[in-house]
Amino acid sequence: MSGTLVVVGHGMVAHRLVAELRRRDPARRWRIVVLGEENRPAYDRVALSSYLNGRREEELRLRDVPGEDGPALTVRQGVRVVGLDRGRRTVACSDGTEVRYDALVLATGSRSFVPPVPGHDLPGCFAHRTLDDLDAIRAAARPGRPGVVVGGGLLGLEAAGSLRGLGLSPHVVEFAPWPMPAQLDADGGALLAARLRSLGLTPHCEVTVREVTAGPDGRARAVVLSDGRVLEASVVVFAAGIRPRDELAEAAGLERGPRGGFRVDGHCRTADPRVWAVGECAALRGRCHGLVGPGYRMAESVAAQLTEEAPAPLPEPDLATRLKLLELEVASFGDAHGTTEGSLAFSVGNPGAGTYARLTLGPDGDTLLGGVLVGDTRAYALLHSLRGHPLPTAPDALLRPPPS
Repeated sequence: MSGTLVVVGHGMVAHRLVAELRRRDPARRWRIVVLGEENRPAYDRVALSSYLNGRREEELRLRDVPGEDGPALTVRQGVRVVGLDRGRRTVACSDGTEVRYDALVLATGSRSFVPPVPGHDLPGCFAHRTLDDLDAIRAAARPGRPGVVVGGGLLGLEAAGSLRGLGLSPHVVEFAPWPMPAQLDADGGALLAARLRSLGLTPHCEVTVREVTAGPDGRARAVVLSDGRVLEASVVVFAAGIRPRDELAEAAGLERGPRGGFRVDGHCRTADPRVWAVGECAALRGRCHGLVGPGYRMAESVAAQLTEEAPAPLPEPDLATRLKLLELEVASFGDAHGTTEGSLAFSVGNPGAGTYARLTLGPDGDTLLGGVLVGDTRAYALLHSLRGHPLPTAPDALLRPPPS
């Protein structure tokens, strides 16, 4: 297979796809056309918050595409794809042009979920998704003033850290009983909430936003919570999750997953043999994944298929995470919440040291199924490698810090 490959989207996963295909296709059988909606080259979205802490845009750019200035690769920035004609094998662009393809990869990513509460679109309300978003937040931020972040998951705490770095006093509003509910259990979440308070952030859990109210200048002034409390806010940032960018699906007759995204099989193929989807917009076996790691595996699989290799279907993605968030290390892997029937839990916490760990064991009390670590993640690499295997020693011994 060869010809023109059109890649819709120019984020991290699309960039990995292009780099991998160029590496595998030295003869340049594929001419690649990348259509990116943002008016800038691909950049490291995972490190986005560092941009507000002084890192320059140039330092975030992704630059590892071999021969990216050659005639076989065209990257068009500031171009949004508005239509897809699978019969004619063309995509329609926002500038009125059409591009014909022999193979098409949809890498449209996701968008921030903004709950449709009254006032969500007032001046002073922002998403936390792109460099343009962060430029707007920086311009609106006034040190010493309060800000409100809607969402207490990974994205929300990252946004709260950004506001804190700009000198604001952030409130964090989370619907769940504790922050980072997808990664942490109740005890780990309680420790994290206490840590947030010690850093000058104020979590508000088990509440939602009822509305955003405006001041005399027409800009956001306060957030009204579902329990009636009012939080003053000079800046409101919505970071309550993401939604796949799958707007092209309906008109193109492509099936969506149960919760959105282009439905693809284990090879990232849609029902159309010339159309793939990768990254956050891809509902792999019906489910979208918001981590870059699974997106990279998808990109590599599609590049292999385009160069006539036959990779095995992708396995279920490893959704393990390890990160340093607001000066606190957090890691989770496998069945961190103990949802496996008959599973057992082993937990240990040290509030004074700000550490907590929980391991999920199989019904036999020996097989490691998953875990969560807060405050001290030095045991993560070993524990992650033991997932699905019998423990070589007692759980408490595994959680002891390794000798320095």
